[in-house]
Amino acid sequence: MSTPSLPLTNAEPPYLAGLNEPQREAVLTTEGPVLVLAGAGTGKTAALTARLAHLIATRRAYPSEILAVTFTNKAAREMRERVGRLIGEAVEGMPWLGTFHSIGAKMLRRHAELMGLQSNFTILDTDDQLRLLKQMIQAEGIDEKRWPARQLASLIDQWKNKGLTPADVGPAEAEPYAHGKGQQLYAAYQERLLALNACDFGDLLLHPLTLLRRERDVLAQYQQRFRYIMVDEYQDTNSAQYLWLRLLAQERKNICCVGDDDQSIYSWRGAEVANILRFERDFPGAKIVRLEQNYRSTPHILGAASGVIAGNSERLGKSLWTETDVGEKVRVIGVWDGPEEARTVSDTIESLHRAGQPFDDFAILVRAQFQTREFEDRFIQIGLPYRIVGGFRFYERAEIRDALAYLRLVAQPSDDLAFERIVNVPKRGLGDKAVEKIHRLARAEGLPLLIAATRIIDSDELTPQARRSLTNFIANIGRWRDMASTLPHAELARILLDESGYTAMLQAERTAESAGRLENLSELARAMEDYETLGEFLEHVSLVMDNDAAEDERKVTVMTIHAAKGLEFNHVFLPGWEEGVFPSQRALDEGGLSALEEERRLAYVAITRARRHCTILHAANRRIYGQWTSSIPSRFIGELPADHVEEENTIGGGASLWRANWADQPDPFRDTARGAGRGPGWQRATRSGNFGGASPSLSAAPQEARSPAISMAAKPRDDLGLGQRIFHQKFGYGTIAAIDGNKLEIDFEQAGRKRVIDSFVTAA
Repeated sequence: MSTPSLPLTNAEPPYLAGLNEPQREAVLTTEGPVLVLAGAGTGKTAALTARLAHLIATRRAYPSEILAVTFTNKAAREMRERVGRLIGEAVEGMPWLGTFHSIGAKMLRRHAELMGLQSNFTILDTDDQLRLLKQMIQAEGIDEKRWPARQLASLIDQWKNKGLTPADVGPAEAEPYAHGKGQQLYAAYQERLLALNACDFGDLLLHPLTLLRRERDVLAQYQQRFRYIMVDEYQDTNSAQYLWLRLLAQERKNICCVGDDDQSIYSWRGAEVANILRFERDFPGAKIVRLEQNYRSTPHILGAASGVIAGNSERLGKSLWTETDVGEKVRVIGVWDGPEEARTVSDTIESLHRAGQPFDDFAILVRAQFQTREFEDRFIQIGLPYRIVGGFRFYERAEIRDALAYLRLVAQPSDDLAFERIVNVPKRGLGDKAVEKIHRLARAEGLPLLIAATRIIDSDELTPQARRSLTNFIANIGRWRDMASTLPHAELARILLDESGYTAMLQAERTAESAGRLENLSELARAMEDYETLGEFLEHVSLVMDNDAAEDERKVTVMTIHAAKGLEFNHVFLPGWEEGVFPSQRALDEGGLSALEEERRLAYVAITRARRHCTILHAANRRIYGQWTSSIPSRFIGELPADHVEEENTIGGGASLWRANWADQPDPFRDTARGAGRGPGWQRATRSGNFGGASPSLSAAPQEARSPAISMAAKPRDDLGLGQRIFHQKFGYGTIAAIDGNKLEIDFEQAGRKRVIDSFVTAA
């Protein structure tokens, strides 16, 4: 069926007003595949909504014949509203405008019976999914403490993001969980979901893909229905989403994808930058439109960002430019240590605020959540209002609250709230009934819960298992109290978290989230070193937690770079640009060269959040796990073009120090791993005892890869040896070629030689 266009008139439609030439090209090129490469701040949302308005206004398609995919419900809602304003009417009848998950759910409900479901199926949340997986793990006789349900859930989610059904999962992919039982549990889990008439969120992607692959008549129906397909943030699509879109677009090929390969920063949740890079191969003859005029940042900021991202080889390429005033150069400031970094930022913010800049014009963007702690402490100290976006304030995070509860109970045995929080964390086999019996005894005799617990274990009120678990818990609390009188309280915290099993609980999950939580716990222990006593530290935390400013007050924004994508601020501060912090050593060790390129894209995103001013900071020294460690500036500082950068008070030389130690290496990735393979520049700086300005009296040895463990230093495993065959979740099977502490060099059968952390491998 053809849809007639409106008759041509001399009047330009309102949705084209204000668009530049490339934006107009993206709007008016309606037929055939189109890839809109939209750089940061180039007005891609305006072009995308104008294109949708154009398709409807010119009657090229009815609203119900357009598939428009966004990544958030908020973006879908805003697009609907903006299109309505552009064409002067409410946009009704657009059932296929939404997120991948919402559209997948709609499609699945229409064809539920073909997938063995009923149309009223339930969508499980994360808690329900974990509860179901725990039941299945227990039924298989698998130790859930060693193989947590959360780890299996993460693995299943990865498979679904890749478009893999249980039948598609091979032995190598199933190996990481319970010695190869992952595939069997995945299959049983899917069968159980069907029996419950339920889906998890991954099924909202996997089931529609399976449906279109298997039911050719259904595929043909949707290929005819969707005259035009539009996709926002295409660089963030995972494999399942990519395959689903490619199937739907094969017939008409009227697909327009908008994205920026330089802003693909979500591989840890399944995004594949390769999807946007191979668009022209998937759709031969595709039109490529580059949006390069930036409406956000100054030329110096764009020049700095472009200089960094030019170091990536896997990109399509574009050159951002702007007509705005040249502005100030990007500042690179070197400081002595982390506390000075926080003071420098807060002093600058206060100075600009006194000059009339509101607090909400400022943003501090960090690579990892643990970096926020020193800024929060500083802001609390001087009364500077701030807010944490995309997460909790440092001391409000669940793992920090758990650790503090342990410390509070050690310091004050009558702290019932602390007892309640951690008596069964990690799981000790103390169910609700056991805890209720402790409560009942405490109320009856007017005792603190810990004292009531010591009494109840001498009775038969509890099961033998609960009694043993509670006895061990009480004994540990007593032993840690004894240690508190002789050990530094920061060391006590590390020991407590290790011996309680809390560290092992998070390590067993082996997820990006758990690794971040372990980093936060490490930072907590480091923060305690600034206080004379445990009591003084706990009092400080109480004061911090009580600092609740009015919600409508303007505040400085503190957030991770990942959470800042899509946002912009007049003044942006980027702390912690040091090797091992940014780029993240853990990312490099686990992901190699591809991870380095993603870290560089993250640096590009960070810089381009700034409208007027961007300040990058690096510290010559940091305390990690209680030890002073010398640092060198991030390689990304060395990649900043000199014409766009102004270095101030730089300890150790900033970009010049980077070049002296890294730039002489032919392969920019070869020497990223700390340990074997360091370049001569690194050795010179370390031997001199003046690495990044570090005093010879401090530890001059560079920090080893940041292990998520809480203990003082990463401990090598004693069950691994040279020549041993191992298995790695990402790289498969291999043989250990070299060992350096907890670092391994492994010759993998498929991936070649890689450097990995020993905690990520299992003996084959």
